Amino acid sequence: MKRRTTSIIFSNLHRHFHQFPLTTAANFSTTPRPFPDYSPRNPSVTDTDLIRHVTTTIKRRRLEPLRRVLKPYESRFKPSHLIWVLIDIKNDYKLVLNFFNWAKSRSQQQQQQQLDPTLESLCIVVHIAVASNDVETAKRLVFEFWAKPRLDVLKSFELFTERLIYTYKDWGSHPLVFDVYFEVLVETGFVLEAEKLFHKLLGYGVVVSVDSCNLFLSRLSCNFEGTKVAVKVFEEFPELGVCWNTVSYNIVLHCLCQLGKVKEAHNLLVQMEHRGDFPDVVSYGVVVSGYCRNGELDKVLKLADELKRKGLKPNEYIYNNIIVLLCKSGEVVEAELVMREMGKCGVFPDNVVYTTLISGFCKSGDFSAARKLFDEMRHKKIVPDFVTYTSVIHGIWMLEDGERLIKWMLEKGIMPNATTFNSLMKQYCIRNNMRAATEIYKVMDARGVMPDCNTYNILIKGHCKARNMKEAWFLHKQMVEKGFNVTTATYNTLIRGFYKRKKFVEARKLFEEMRTHGLVAEKDIYDIFVDVNYEEGNWEITLELCDEAIEKCLVMDS
Repeated sequence: MKRRTTSIIFSNLHRHFHQFPLTTAANFSTTPRPFPDYSPRNPSVTDTDLIRHVTTTIKRRRLEPLRRVLKPYESRFKPSHLIWVLIDIKNDYKLVLNFFNWAKSRSQQQQQQQLDPTLESLCIVVHIAVASNDVETAKRLVFEFWAKPRLDVLKSFELFTERLIYTYKDWGSHPLVFDVYFEVLVETGFVLEAEKLFHKLLGYGVVVSVDSCNLFLSRLSCNFEGTKVAVKVFEEFPELGVCWNTVSYNIVLHCLCQLGKVKEAHNLLVQMEHRGDFPDVVSYGVVVSGYCRNGELDKVLKLADELKRKGLKPNEYIYNNIIVLLCKSGEVVEAELVMREMGKCGVFPDNVVYTTLISGFCKSGDFSAARKLFDEMRHKKIVPDFVTYTSVIHGIWMLEDGERLIKWMLEKGIMPNATTFNSLMKQYCIRNNMRAATEIYKVMDARGVMPDCNTYNILIKGHCKARNMKEAWFLHKQMVEKGFNVTTATYNTLIRGFYKRKKFVEARKLFEEMRTHGLVAEKDIYDIFVDVNYEEGNWEITLELCDEAIEKCLVMDS
């Protein structure tokens, strides 16, 4: 059976939880069934003799490579012999691992097809590894089985689970082995099988640990459908014996916020203490982030105050969210005060915080404060990224400084992106210095930075303003050839430019192209072509454009 895609898995799991409700405390049997006794088949006289020789040999010559030591017995050794040897050496964990690895490599070389004995021996070694406190090896062995290609999931799950339960009683009896198995299923994406295992183990009186259940919740929360299932699991698993902890609550708080249920997340945060679990700074950070996405500044600030009253120190994540929201709300001065508070609390702002504030001050027109922050950033040796530089160039630097900043970025190994170059080209275009703007475009091309739609729109508008219609027309053609969409504003600018230069053919061609693309020209553009067609005696086209202009204007006004 082929491995199932993530969307199918979560869709099936969501349907399963709705059609077949979880077993509840009311109908779950309080008398667990006992684990089965382990009773392997007894070896024959011939087998017993071989097993005795193999066991004696590997114990006496344990320091030698097993491949050499067991060479005389290879031809007679069968997969069923492995379990009988393990019975004799199970108290010697290192020897168990070495012997199992030898048998596994030999089986792979000979391409043994007998699955059951091999699977049983694998489960036995997993039990021994867990009992020997080597959980890492146990997990690796289980993972190797479930990571095999072309795995028949249904059959493999039934066989592996049955063998692991069958060998439990006599080979370790440590319930942690089931956590190992459960976690591997979750990590390899077999969440449906993990859920089945959870319920099967309940029948034996085994409840998977809260840490393993947290991994299950976390895996579910990676997908929108799974997020809804995670919330349902969180609500119903306590009835089956799972005691959630703060980590569990934090995962579900995140799920609720992802689902847009921030108010419900806040209510759950309040309920945590009543249920005996105390929220930590992560708990508050998740809900703060949810309210920040919704733009609810008052609730964010109240939560931040509550956090401090409880003796918790906000982390960088919480501070960053608050600063971003304050800047979006136009409260840039207050955002800077929050940043200063960060430093006093021992949480140091990074380049993201500085960039957010610099951008905020630029948008509010306080370029002096923005430049002061940029200088402070450099003084503290906080390395700006291209977003910072773009904000600086766009907002506060003169053109010469902008070019110097780009050179400095390149020297520091920070490659400016198209937005950074666009900001500088736009400043040159505003000042009608198209030669300098073209030079920046050439630098951009030489550095392998691909121009975007905005690059062409900026340069076309600049050349039209400078009446360089030949260059503007060339850039327009290049833009279309590369598949970029020409904006309405750029079409309007091009048409006006060609019309002023009495290039009526080009202007008319662009106007028709614009209409073909369903773009709405400005009223003065319609006026131009209504007048032109009227003077040419094209009455039908004149009336069509008049009707179209009225209709488009009505649509825009509405």
